[in-house]
Amino acid sequence: MDSGTLVLAGTPIGDTDDAPPRLGAELGGADIVAAEDTRRLRRLTQALGVRPSGRVVSYFEGNEAARTPELVEALLQGARVLLVTDAGMPSVSDPGYRLVAAAVEHGVRVTAVPGPSAVLTALALSGLPVDRFCFEGFLPRKRGERLSRLREAADERRTLVYFESPHRLADALSAMAEVFGTDRRAAVCRELTKTYEEVRRAPLGELAEWAAGGVRGEITVVVEGAPASGPYGPGGGGPAELARLVAVREEAGERRKEAIAAVAREAGVPKRDVFDAVVAAKREPVDDRGPGNGTGGSSGGQKD
Repeated sequence: MDSGTLVLAGTPIGDTDDAPPRLGAELGGADIVAAEDTRRLRRLTQALGVRPSGRVVSYFEGNEAARTPELVEALLQGARVLLVTDAGMPSVSDPGYRLVAAAVEHGVRVTAVPGPSAVLTALALSGLPVDRFCFEGFLPRKRGERLSRLREAADERRTLVYFESPHRLADALSAMAEVFGTDRRAAVCRELTKTYEEVRRAPLGELAEWAAGGVRGEITVVVEGAPASGPYGPGGGGPAELARLVAVREEAGERRKEAIAAVAREAGVPKRDVFDAVVAAKREPVDDRGPGNGTGGSSGGQKD
């Protein structure tokens, strides 16, 4: 007997009108529909005007390990198994990877019904570079682990995409501002494709202050990648390079405050780091080897 087929089906992330036509056909024709939440599946099928003809079973994080062998056995016996999660594509921060891996291991055909994606939708709406990006999923709940994970991505030059729950958003954004710098550009995408969709674009420091007042809904956060120059400016010269860049802008007519903000933004560091670098540079003795700048009455600096 030929083995069956595992179908991964993307479901709407908000507006049910975004459901692809194939989704309704698969829901109506699958031998088994494995759903992350059978109640939400029922609401979806009602909205689509579809009635599953096959058996509906739950498949979520709590029973994923136990139910996978059962579904693989059904696949090996020739069943067509449709896997759906609450929103988006199965296995992307949702149940599914375990079943896909097991199906592949047993030589079962795996295919997909493409559908809406919160990751790609948020990227497209963020206004940030989308040519290269990496998806980081959900950050750890504990502060120490969260900071550690963010530090791993501190030098990542690709645009970063995170999922976050509304009640942890403020803490997550504050941690991002602490690690990436308050001036790193980002976008918080809330309730995508729904009635109260909102995309708020601002530096991380501003977004953290905004989120402290409380935010509701499904959240996707997009963060600009680290600048190609690294954390201390194009020259990679540390605080001295930061101070030099500020000086260049001041000589061009910029006010120091604006120059510091601009350099911090370009270098991907907090403004305080740039300010401290400027102060430290002012304290250092100047040696341009010109008349009157040496010590002990010499015409220059220390002789070679």
